[in-house]
Amino acid sequence: MYRNSRGRPRLVLAAAVAQFVFALDMSVVNVALPAIRSALGFAPLDLSWIVHVYALTFGGLLLLGGRACDLYGHRRLFVLGLAVFGLCSLAGGLAQAPWQLIAARAGQGLGAAAAAPAALGMLTTTFPEGPRRVRALGVWSAVNAAGGALGVLAGGLLTEYAGWRWVMLINLPIVAVALALVLAGVPAEARPARRERLDVLGAVLATGGVGLLVFGVVRTDAQGWGSPATLAMLVAAAALLIAFVFAESRAPAPLLRLGLLRSRWVAGANVLVFLAAAGQFTAFYFVSLYLQQVLGMGAAATGAAFLPFSAGLVAGTIIATRVTTARTPRAALVPGALLAAAGLAWFAFIGPDGGFLTDVLGPSLMTSIGTGLVLAPVAAAATTGVAAREAGMASGLFNSSRQLGGCIGLAALATIAAHHTGTATDPAALNDGYALGLAVAAALFVLAAIVAIGVLPRRRAEAPDPRPATPAENRLEGTPS
Repeated sequence: MYRNSRGRPRLVLAAAVAQFVFALDMSVVNVALPAIRSALGFAPLDLSWIVHVYALTFGGLLLLGGRACDLYGHRRLFVLGLAVFGLCSLAGGLAQAPWQLIAARAGQGLGAAAAAPAALGMLTTTFPEGPRRVRALGVWSAVNAAGGALGVLAGGLLTEYAGWRWVMLINLPIVAVALALVLAGVPAEARPARRERLDVLGAVLATGGVGLLVFGVVRTDAQGWGSPATLAMLVAAAALLIAFVFAESRAPAPLLRLGLLRSRWVAGANVLVFLAAAGQFTAFYFVSLYLQQVLGMGAAATGAAFLPFSAGLVAGTIIATRVTTARTPRAALVPGALLAAAGLAWFAFIGPDGGFLTDVLGPSLMTSIGTGLVLAPVAAAATTGVAAREAGMASGLFNSSRQLGGCIGLAALATIAAHHTGTATDPAALNDGYALGLAVAAALFVLAAIVAIGVLPRRRAEAPDPRPATPAENRLEGTPS
């Protein structure tokens, strides 16, 4: 654990900067896809792999990355993951052929899967439960949320004025800052006297199951939900994940201790972030399309239109941090989810003859403030009552839930909108499809509020047990944290 108080501000900044670049990378490439296709000669069906392969490796390896942090050290995995991410960003920026860019994006996902749970794990093991942890996680959440929104702006500006390669190369100075902060200000953990073995079987089953699930979902844009290929991948993913649960219930040192899910804080927060991520990713997607395909804005103007969204996210996280510090995460999660739902319901009234001031600005602020109220406390809720020895495990699970929520939610709602639109391509038909998708996203946030009310406890959890885990606690019947 990191008890050096002088290094804590640098740790918070390093974790926040790293999370910013991971969130940025999820959205910054989207705007540059047409330019990348022209420059490298991508086939139309292969172009989507620039986005999908990052989501596949990032989401599929998060549980493994989280557990590796617990076994080998959060700081070590953070530095290693960031270094891999930075080197692969450089390789992507220098790519001369499609396969080189695809390989670089896969490497970025691998590095992010190690560093993202390590960053959250360092924060939760450094700051004890209470106001300090809430504030640290509030900064982390605010920067994470802003990174996703600013990625649209950065992608548009870089593509239009600097060239598509800079959507990859921009990561290098950000990674350098995060590495400098953590190397200078955060001491390395002491090596454990007795190191447990990594659960190889669990790692294979979890990575294969989550990877196939993500792969099956992201390819529905080309194959459809009812195609034999999609159904085969989803069935195979379900089989592997069921086998994973069975294996973890008997593993002496599991990748994911199933008893952890008995905690109402942990279970409720992971369901909630799954729903919230689905709604948030969908909002970014449909609003961006509405601005470009219906209102006719360019890439740079579309990015600038997301600045109020970024400001609202930061404002929401600041408010949520104060509320959660004084009370519990539940006190901010419920009103935040309902406010975000109201904002997305307002978005559902967009029109083909609308404008930014009349159709976008108001609902953007309402949705983003509500989303910020959710994102800051949900990370604190997901780690409430979790012992330091399982911080990486809980962090990997939380990040996996968020990634899967965004991926599955976006694919499902994009399919719903496409079916509603049909073959029509005129602005009015596209507008109706986007409006329907935003309305369904509003319903997801309503479900998130219901989960917060029905599952999360009203009171704070007791302090986690600091003693080492026993073999019995590593099994399904173990005592929850």
